[in-house]
Amino acid sequence: MKNHHYQTNVTWTGNTGEGTKDYRGYERSHDINVEGKHSILGSSDPNFRGDKSRYSPEDLLVASVSSCHMLWYLHLCTTAGIVVTAYEDTAEGVMLENNNGSGCFTLILLSPVITISDESLIDKANELHKEANKMCFIANSCNFPILHEAKYKIAAI
Repeated sequence: MKNHHYQTNVTWTGNTGEGTKDYRGYERSHDINVEGKHSILGSSDPNFRGDKSRYSPEDLLVASVSSCHMLWYLHLCTTAGIVVTAYEDTAEGVMLENNNGSGCFTLILLSPVITISDESLIDKANELHKEANKMCFIANSCNFPILHEAKYKIAAI
């Protein structure tokens, strides 16, 4: 087994002058940085006093699951001889907020539209989502279901 390490820097940028003196007196804005990469502008979800123009941790979790699944799926298609020419996922996460303000995700639904070159391989292509889910690093780190409802198109020849 091999360990991989990831380092990020998160800097709160929402001090409006008095810090966290009052719950409503500060912004939830922050910058997410990884050395050598573009910054991600973060905030909390707008339901929790966040800036809707910035990414929330919840947005990033759903995007992480979606992108990890896609990368594994494309790899598995390559090794299975399925030519994918386009892949676009509209993923949705469902989070349950508890009465005390805590919460947890209860599921993520991936809904990719995938274009492949051979219509006879749709069933095989569809089966690979289960394998991609087993291989995805992020999915393996989640304690809630990750579901798939893929749609397929056939590439124009």
